[in-house]
Amino acid sequence: MRIAVDSGGTFTDCVYLRDGRLAIRKVPSQPKNPAAAIAEALGQCRAERAVAGREALDLVCGTTVGTNALLERRGGRVALVTTAGFEDVLEIGRQARPKLYDFFVVKAEPLVPAARRIGAQERLAADGAEVTPLTARELRGIVRRVQRTGVEAVAVCFLFSFRNPRHEQQVAGALRAAGYLVSVSHEILPEFREFERTSTTVINAYLAPVMSRYLGETQRRAQEMWSGGRTLVRVMQSNGGIISAGRAAHEPVRTILSGPAGGVMGAQYAASLAGLAKVITFDMGGTSTDVALLGSGLGTTTESIVAGLPVAVPMLEIHTVGAGGGSLARIDQGGALRVGPESAGADPGPACYGRGEKPTVTDAHAVLGHFGGRGLLGGAFPLNTERARRQLEKFRGAFRTTEEFAEGILRVANAVMEKAIRVISVERGYDPWDYALVAFGGAGGLHACDLAGALEMRGVLLPCFPGGLSALGILRADVVKDVSRTVLLPVHSLGKARGELRARFRRLEGEGIRALAGEGFRRAQIRVERWVDVRYIGQAYELSVAAGGDFVEAFHRAHEQRYGYADRLRRVEVVNVRCRVTGEAAKPEVAKIPRAARAGRPPLAGELRCVFGGRAQATRWINREELRAGHVFAGPAVISEYSATTLVPPGWRARVDEYGQIFLAPVAKERANARR
Repeated sequence: MRIAVDSGGTFTDCVYLRDGRLAIRKVPSQPKNPAAAIAEALGQCRAERAVAGREALDLVCGTTVGTNALLERRGGRVALVTTAGFEDVLEIGRQARPKLYDFFVVKAEPLVPAARRIGAQERLAADGAEVTPLTARELRGIVRRVQRTGVEAVAVCFLFSFRNPRHEQQVAGALRAAGYLVSVSHEILPEFREFERTSTTVINAYLAPVMSRYLGETQRRAQEMWSGGRTLVRVMQSNGGIISAGRAAHEPVRTILSGPAGGVMGAQYAASLAGLAKVITFDMGGTSTDVALLGSGLGTTTESIVAGLPVAVPMLEIHTVGAGGGSLARIDQGGALRVGPESAGADPGPACYGRGEKPTVTDAHAVLGHFGGRGLLGGAFPLNTERARRQLEKFRGAFRTTEEFAEGILRVANAVMEKAIRVISVERGYDPWDYALVAFGGAGGLHACDLAGALEMRGVLLPCFPGGLSALGILRADVVKDVSRTVLLPVHSLGKARGELRARFRRLEGEGIRALAGEGFRRAQIRVERWVDVRYIGQAYELSVAAGGDFVEAFHRAHEQRYGYADRLRRVEVVNVRCRVTGEAAKPEVAKIPRAARAGRPPLAGELRCVFGGRAQATRWINREELRAGHVFAGPAVISEYSATTLVPPGWRARVDEYGQIFLAPVAKERANARR
């Protein structure tokens, strides 16, 4: 039995196969013990499926444990061993200011204080040649100094170890023999740029104790739940692929965007079913909103900043803002309405959940009638709308009515999310007009039409299982190993450069293929992609393009797309070579739904009174389970289902496709799309 679990801030989502069809289950998250919520979800799946006693379990997890540990500074106690004289690289960082004109800006504190940064008497030259040998006496001294710090994990990052890892290997061997969790830069990130490499290695060491405990607890609970059968636990990476729990515990830095990456993979699948080539993903959960742009493929980056710290391992290009269903609304000292980034989370949750004391985005929707008083999870999770109204009334300040305050909360939240979409589209040279918005997450459907309308997008795609699409993406993900090396190779001619890179790629491919063979994949199941990071000579940063064909011209085009110009007379150099080695896993498919006996409006579950633009209007209440392919209906309408609620505003029309996905578009935009 294959089960995918996405642990969110408010709910833990679970997608699995039941009688050959995909099914979803949601349980409240337990932030203090995420493994307990996973165990509860597994128990419900097992009960519903009537699992045989010895059936094997393949559990794939998307997790926010690493992200939260970084954001809340709850990682392990870490020491850093580095080349003598470079102990302060973490603190010096780059000269770039996070806020250029803010005289009082405070940079993120390094994860390792100066007292736990240890300089080793060793040195390599830029080409990897040994300048100062690492002696046995120095090695013993390093172990003693680490022992005096009282740490549980150690990061090791020496100068130019990406050229020659021998000194790092010696130190790592001695520290592991002494019983420490050790993260080594040539294993985590064998690339140049000392600050980013050190930061990434330190983050890995910082997260290793937390992730090891979490994954160990998850495996233990899964084995207890599935007693008698084989249990395999794997984890979603930030790059859109999965790895074994053992590898994730060793390299937890690769799981920082684990859950959001699953959402992007699920959205890509939904878009392919709908025949949409260009989409922007919009994942709005209880705590935050994640957006990504998908055009010719998945966009990845090695320049991510998480909690103010650089993380240089490959990640999907996902932009996150602190706006979700649980985001808190408040009036600031200047009288302005603010929404987020603080969140009510799962505990205590929004006021309408029964315990929260401050108004949230979810409470605003409840007051405006968008849930129809039915509650969430098919009515199994009741909402106290009157309690939400009392809390909004208490905090509404100068707003004339509670409804006006509630609509103000939604407008501010929409503004924050619209800005996030502009960051990944308009600011990078992409016109939202050409894209559709794939809306998912428990709250995505409540805001998607407003956002798509404000950005003049083609429309909104509401996929199947919108409240569990991240878990579906995780369930369908392949096993992926990203490997890279710094080469710093000037390109004098394309043919000569490709010849020089061929041997380097073969070594990287071999490393990736061996890693996937250890995961149980045969060579015929493995796919390899080659990429190069290229820049103009003298530039500080580079762009990644496919290594096949004329990669120099591909770089010029990518540079023009990103920065508005290209200089084809200027020489370029290949900075890094990368291989993405993929083991293709079995992928469950969304089943087609029956067609409507005749095209037209679907049956109504009832009629609601919802507020739109300050005015209460009669609104259709539609149960998604009763929709059939070919159904068409106009707003205003509320579409309710087990995992989410969707709002169809006045002037919008919804069409249901053969997979049960719903495409929403303004009537005027539908006419424009038809002309295109």
